[in-house]
Order: sequence, then C-alpha cells, then structure tokens
Amino acid sequence: MHRREFLRYSGLGVATWATGTGISWAAPMQVGCAAITWGGNDPAAIADIAAAGYPGIQLRASAVQRWRETPEVLKALLAQHRLAFPVLSSGSVPFEAARLADAVALHVQQARFARATGCTFLQVTDERPRNSTPVPDDYARMGRALSDIGARVADEGVTLVYHNHMNALGERPDEVARILDAAKTDHVKLLLDVAHWQAAGGDPVAAVSQYASRIAVVHLKDLERPAPGGSATSYRFRELGAGRVNLPGVLAALNTTGFGGWGIVELDGVPDPAQSPRYYAEGSRRYLETHNVRVTR
Repeated sequence: MHRREFLRYSGLGVATWATGTGISWAAPMQVGCAAITWGGNDPAAIADIAAAGYPGIQLRASAVQRWRETPEVLKALLAQHRLAFPVLSSGSVPFEAARLADAVALHVQQARFARATGCTFLQVTDERPRNSTPVPDDYARMGRALSDIGARVADEGVTLVYHNHMNALGERPDEVARILDAAKTDHVKLLLDVAHWQAAGGDPVAAVSQYASRIAVVHLKDLERPAPGGSATSYRFRELGAGRVNLPGVLAALNTTGFGGWGIVELDGVPDPAQSPRYYAEGSRRYLETHNVRVTR
C-alpha cells in the first residue's frame, strides 16, 4: 500500500492476511515499529515511522527523559503523526535484591508517564548474575519480583510485558519458562522477541503456540548467524527477511492462534551505516506485505 492510499485510513493499524486461495481475512494483530534504530532521536523516529506507513511506535527511556515534564507534548506529537503508542521500554529488573526497590520505583514512575501519553504496555527485561550460575530459586525470585512490579504498574493503568533477551536471566527458553511459571499470569504478560528466542537456541514458531495465551506483544526481527567476520556462534540482528528466523512460520502461527496484540518491527541498529533507519523500516514493511501481511493506518 502506497502512502497516498493509506492516508485514506484512520485509527489503529490492522494486519490483513491474504491466503494463497485469494481469500482475504482480517487478523487482529496490529503492527508498529520500534524507535531504537534511531538511537534516541525520538522526534525523527516518530516522523519517519509514520512516513514509512506504520500505525504504531515503541519508544524507550530516551522519550521519558525528553518529555518527562511535558507528556502532553509527546501525546500531541503522536496524534499529529497519527501514531499509536503501544509499548514503552522501561529498562531491566536487577538480579541483586538490594537494587530492586529503586528499580520498582523507576518502573512505576515510567508507568505513570506511559499512561499519561496513552501507552498500554511497559516492557522490562531482567539481569543475569555476574559472578555465579543461576539456581532454580533465582528464577522463582525473579518471577515474584515481576509479579510485584506488574501489580504496581497495573494500578497505574498499564500492563507489564516481560521481554526475553540474550545475556539476561531469561535468556534460554527453559529459563523464560521458569520465570513465567513463578510470575502471576494476570500481572505479567510475555513480549516474545523471536530473534532473541532463536539466538538462545529456541524455536520461535513453537514459542508462539506454547505461549499463545500469555503473549501480548511480539518483536519481529531477523537474526544473522554468524555475524560477518565473527565466530560460528556470533550473531547480529537484521531487518526482516535478511536472516535465518522462520518469519513466515512465525506469522502463520500468530495468525493460527488469533494473536490480537501488537507486532513491533524492531532493529537495534542499522546494519549498513550508509543507510538510514527509515530505509530499514520501509524494507521490513515491504517484507510483511510480500508475505501477505498488509499494514494500514
């Protein structure tokens, strides 16, 4: 869909899936793009993501720093560009108990900012111990900490989503399972990052089915392994279609499970410094369209 076409539409984005038989039907997934690629230049990210045709955006702590005292300015800017704001990245939950209280206070504060700007989900990761191997109680303790944070941010009108992440306590699929098993389902939802899941040895297609009732947000990105010039185990994240993640399988699984949350296209940085973040955002959107997912605004 070209820009002149999607400007006819208003409201949130809807992903439309066209089957091989020519029958089209609407899936409830909504598609957005993460601002992380813009390296903290959030005004540029907002303008570019809207111009690239996405109906939603995920922002990070840089947005909180910029608009902490004026959330209404951010809300107005998003409205001007007709962008929904489904997810705010709020940082990590520390492994050390002594640092937990300060982290909880920070996440609650950022949940208030999220609510004031119309955001629905607060994303958190967690930290892996630096000098020891995790034991079963560590995962249970993290699950309880997430539940506490989730309950507190829910009081602010925001839902906590837990992001699986490399080099975190919840890195491997079995570790994520232990943490989620210990966390309360009504207070802690899953943000499934399909590229991090695969980097940690998991099958993201299977994960979509396994956690269908828990997933609120999906990060859509690709994984190149090995990274150029790196070891056999090295990797780097790529735009959709440039890596090894079975993205058609992921999209099909999301469709089959009736996923009704947000799919956020995310790329940590530009693979080619000669290209712009918008270039990669547009490329990933085209990838979705060639795989029968059309995003409208």
